[in-house]
Amino acid sequence: MAELEELERLIEAGQPHLQARQLCEVSAGVRRFPVLAVTLGNPDPKLPAIGFFGGVHGLERIGVEVVLAYLSNLVVRLRWDKLLHQQLECMRMVFMPVVNPGGLWRGTRANPQGVDLMRNAPVEAVHSVPFLLGGQRISAALPWYRGPSGQPMQVESQMLCELVQQELLPHRFALSVDCHSGFGMSDRIWFPYAHTAQPIAHLPEMLSFSSLLNQTHAQHTYVFEPQSLQYLTHGDLWDHLYQQACKTPGHMLLPLTLEMGSWIWVKKNPRQVFSRHGIFNPLISHRQQRVLRRHLWWLDFCARAVASAENWLPRPDQRAALQERALSRWYRNKAR
Repeated sequence: MAELEELERLIEAGQPHLQARQLCEVSAGVRRFPVLAVTLGNPDPKLPAIGFFGGVHGLERIGVEVVLAYLSNLVVRLRWDKLLHQQLECMRMVFMPVVNPGGLWRGTRANPQGVDLMRNAPVEAVHSVPFLLGGQRISAALPWYRGPSGQPMQVESQMLCELVQQELLPHRFALSVDCHSGFGMSDRIWFPYAHTAQPIAHLPEMLSFSSLLNQTHAQHTYVFEPQSLQYLTHGDLWDHLYQQACKTPGHMLLPLTLEMGSWIWVKKNPRQVFSRHGIFNPLISHRQQRVLRRHLWWLDFCARAVASAENWLPRPDQRAALQERALSRWYRNKAR
């Protein structure tokens, strides 16, 4: 598989700065694929950490390519960029670019067992969810299948969660970016919750991060919002991991999802609508390169923001005012 070959090439090229490990191996028919993770930077839990994830849905290849392109950028800069080395002394970076290699190989949203990994966590929506889209247990033959009730999470979901628990949650502050595609005409940055319209506990911190983005890159075109403004789902992995993080006092995880608006690509090339790959990925080469350029700065901005988190995270005396502003911006008088 080209994406795994590229990841293995980057691991080799990044030595000795990168540490790689195989989390598990998954089957897709007679083929077997490793699920790999890469880490670099300072593991001290007192320092901040960031994780980049892609390929949760195997059909959304562009998410994998965005994460690999950023990792490639870092590998090259490790050879010459003194400032990058200084940055890595004060933070931890984690990559899991191909979460669902079996689905990527088969060209399916779900893993080879037919389970949608982003509906697979033990989280139940507290309000009604869209039929099928919000997660269903009727059949693996239908989309958005959650997996059998009462069973453990799929191995890919478990490995993602274990990696986050080992590499991000021990840090006092961590941020994650999960790269997806396929929703709407706009590129969006989503944050939890997906299972409820209620705000997260770290809403002031999320507003501070959003404001930092707006001030630093005033021309950006991302829509920054809670996922619940669009639709609710069962089983969201990041809702589950955020709730796990909140159990440790004094520690914080801010999970973000980059949802690339693939309808833009369909609008520019309507024939893509007849290809299931085309609905979720830019099929024309120059457009793919444009998409990579469009988002690489965002991943680098996230890493820089994490490295300097103490300069923008709100003080305790600022949180109440920020909470009110965030509620007005994202929740009050908003139709779900």
